[in-house]
Amino acid sequence: MIDDIEYNTEREHLIIPEYGRHVQKMVNYAIEQETKEERNKVAKAIISVMGNLQPHLRDVPDFQHKLWDQLFIMSNFKLDVDSPYEKPSKELLEERPEPLEYPQNFPKYRFYGNNIKTMIDVAVSWEEGDLKEALVFTIANHMKKCFLNWNKDTVEDEVIFNHLYELSKGEINLKGSKEDLTDAASLLKSNSKKKYSNNKKGTKKNNNNRGKKRY
Repeated sequence: MIDDIEYNTEREHLIIPEYGRHVQKMVNYAIEQETKEERNKVAKAIISVMGNLQPHLRDVPDFQHKLWDQLFIMSNFKLDVDSPYEKPSKELLEERPEPLEYPQNFPKYRFYGNNIKTMIDVAVSWEEGDLKEALVFTIANHMKKCFLNWNKDTVEDEVIFNHLYELSKGEINLKGSKEDLTDAASLLKSNSKKKYSNNKKGTKKNNNNRGKKRY
């Protein structure tokens, strides 16, 4: 009896393991049918079973289309049936995706984060006016806040202006600006308030054991 035991490593590879081995056997059975009429009949039955096994997909647009695509994929594109949708292409499925570009890093000013360059580029693309000026000073204040997270002492506005000028490649120039950024004390105070509120939310007092005798 022990000799009849089958291990998964010895069985056929499951193309879509989520449907299980029995559905894969049904797909293999459909491929072996001699007439197209029988294959169509078995394929529709398999689609019905697959739909019952994936009820969370019923609200997904093109639910039936997705099931038919998965049926052809599980058959390794060998199943010859009449599908109500265009059959997927094996070449398109096996096509390697284009490599993603790594986000730009600025090791010299790492404390500002990677998103600051995107914010600066958006500000550069805006037309001159009050909105752009407000955005630029918002970015500068955010940079000052990030700098203070890294260095708790203090930072002069001129340092932030110089960094902003460099990161914008000279497009944003606040050097010599008469308007000051938010003072360091206020920025540090706002940071400490957020940390305190987060810690306060995370702590739970358990008074259930108070007043009880311990033995």
